[in-house]
Amino acid sequence: MTVLVVTNDFPPRQGGIETFVRSLCDELPDVVVYTSREPGDTAYDATLPFRVVRDRTAMLLPTARVTKRAVQLMREHGADRIVFGAAAPLGLIGPALRKAGARRIVAMTHGHETWWAVVPGARRALRRIADAADTVTTVSAWCAEQIAPALSPAATRRMRRLTPGVDTQRFAPGCGGDQIRKGLGLDGVPVVACVSRLIRRKGQDTLIRAWPGVRQEVPDAMLLLVGGGPDREYLEELAASVGVADAVVFTGAVPWAEIPPYVDAADVFAMPCRTRRFGLEPEALGIVTLEASAVGKPVVVGDAGGAADTVRHGETGYLVDPYNPAAVGVRIAELLMNPQDRTALGAAGRKWVAADWTWARSGAVLRELLDV
Repeated sequence: MTVLVVTNDFPPRQGGIETFVRSLCDELPDVVVYTSREPGDTAYDATLPFRVVRDRTAMLLPTARVTKRAVQLMREHGADRIVFGAAAPLGLIGPALRKAGARRIVAMTHGHETWWAVVPGARRALRRIADAADTVTTVSAWCAEQIAPALSPAATRRMRRLTPGVDTQRFAPGCGGDQIRKGLGLDGVPVVACVSRLIRRKGQDTLIRAWPGVRQEVPDAMLLLVGGGPDREYLEELAASVGVADAVVFTGAVPWAEIPPYVDAADVFAMPCRTRRFGLEPEALGIVTLEASAVGKPVVVGDAGGAADTVRHGETGYLVDPYNPAAVGVRIAELLMNPQDRTALGAAGRKWVAADWTWARSGAVLRELLDV
């Protein structure tokens, strides 16, 4: 039984969804990926143990041409199981693939489908996608609550939770943080890290606004912002305007494979994420929070969207009001001043992730849904 994965979200393009889809492919017995063109894809694909077919375009859309190509790949490889790496919009070709012989169709959702669920035209399209699939998956309880009202009763009953996992061998205590600290001139000082794209939704601006209060309690505390993104200039200007430019380190973009040591460099991981634009920019889950827990770090995360699923409040870290920089700063300062609390929270977080957030577990759920 061969599974055809149809997706725009696939490496070498970087992102949480790309990692999610790629890692699930490793959990399938026989898989072919149909995806879009991306710089560096030829060299990347050569390293994979399964076949990747790249379209001529940089984005797959549910056109007649893409549908025809997907059907051809089904027939060429004997694929009768289909996974849409992101349900919308590619799931719209589901009926055609069913007609061509697909026995099981799984349409994955990640977060952006939550706004499809409230915009009238997109809402109808999402309903069609779900009706054509055997299962629509969601990454968090919050996402399920947002998406379900847009679906038919039958499709709602078929929804299942499918979460990403964490590689606890790569993300482990002592995975290289000392070297990162030395290289960035942070040796011997308290460090709080946020690992994410530099965009408003992730809350780096809230951390910067909180930092004067943190420094009042912990004068040498440093904020490490790991990642690139469109808001870097804004964040640099904000740090200067609140007087903490010398306390904030920007690394720029870091390849995904090199991320674990940057998480390990922190004493505390913080990402006070928030939902923006009336719910059109949600935080669906936040796998980086779980990766930080796997490294044994206490986490401070915004109580927004599905982010609450990634924290056991008071046990592995804390949920905070992402719109209250002062409260965020108080929580961070408390953790920096209490190493025993940090150690206990970090140990509990690693134990939880190792037990409940593995790729093997996610793969087992997907194989069950595909009946392979």
